[in-house]
Amino acid sequence: MKKFLAPMLAATMISSAAFAGGPVVVEEEPVVEASSPRSGWIVPVVVGLVLICAVACGNDD
Repeated sequence: MKKFLAPMLAATMISSAAFAGGPVVVEEEPVVEASSPRSGWIVPVVVGLVLICAVACGNDD
């Protein structure tokens, strides 16, 4: 009986240890890239308008 039970017990322990943690599923995360800003021209235009206003509305002292 021991000769039959010992290999069965060993096989059961090995197979249960192999699946102890469960399956590991690795998913790749999608790469998210920022799109170019559409309002990239607004800041230079506003700065240019401020400079033009500063020159045109300058102090007349």
